[in-house]
Amino acid sequence: MFVIIGAIVVLAGVIGGYLMEKGNLSVLFQPAELVIIYGAAIGGFLIANPPKLISMTISQIIKLLSHKTYSKEDYQELLLLLNGLFYKIRQQGLISVESDVDDVKNSPLFNNYPKVLKNHHAITFICDTLRTIMTTTLEAHELDTLMESELEAHHEEMMAPSKSVNTVADSLPGLGIVAAVLGVVLTMGKMGEPPEVLGHSIGAALVGTFLGVLSCYGFVGPISKNMEHLAEEQLRYLTVVKVGLLSFIGGAAPKVAIEFSRRVIPDSARPSFAEVEELLRTKK
Repeated sequence: MFVIIGAIVVLAGVIGGYLMEKGNLSVLFQPAELVIIYGAAIGGFLIANPPKLISMTISQIIKLLSHKTYSKEDYQELLLLLNGLFYKIRQQGLISVESDVDDVKNSPLFNNYPKVLKNHHAITFICDTLRTIMTTTLEAHELDTLMESELEAHHEEMMAPSKSVNTVADSLPGLGIVAAVLGVVLTMGKMGEPPEVLGHSIGAALVGTFLGVLSCYGFVGPISKNMEHLAEEQLRYLTVVKVGLLSFIGGAAPKVAIEFSRRVIPDSARPSFAEVEELLRTKK
């Protein structure tokens, strides 16, 4: 929603200022310039990226339109899931969660937390880590290295769409110049026309530069930055999982492990110690 609002504000600011100076909007409407700039930008994007990355990029851009940041309630639900897993393991042994991990969709424990269940990456991260613990004898520091490597790989993958869109943003001013140069070339063929015709043609050519720069700094660049924030937010969410699992596997009591997790939640969404205590007490 804020992406759309931001785009409207950008257009309102630019066009509003132009109209305040009694500019002619018809001069800015140059379909040929749009075809040149955005056609070349899309073509360059297709050349530069493999199909999988193109699909990921489109998916993330669509997600931006409806994306909501992780709220306090989202993190509270995650903490409750981790707490449920930790207490079950503490009381019944590690093997007791094997059926939950192997069939998450039919697990009574996981199904109590639908928001977390919808987060494919978080569920995979939790389940793979528990499977590793069940089937290997890794020390805590070795597991820490393994989990950190997985988070780094996941974060790099999540950042790839943002980088690809940023590359497109960087190319737009140059493509705007290409459109402007082509406009000047066309103008040179009209040298015998009256001055007002030449002036209109030159103005239309310069619109290409305007559109390229505006698209870069007003739209595509900010979209790339928003996608970067999306990747960072996902990393912070998974880090909460990692810290809790490592603490518990290292020998901490379930409540202590949950407190470790709570401490790495971003301030804007972090529940207080008392709130978590009340949640755990109510859930029991």
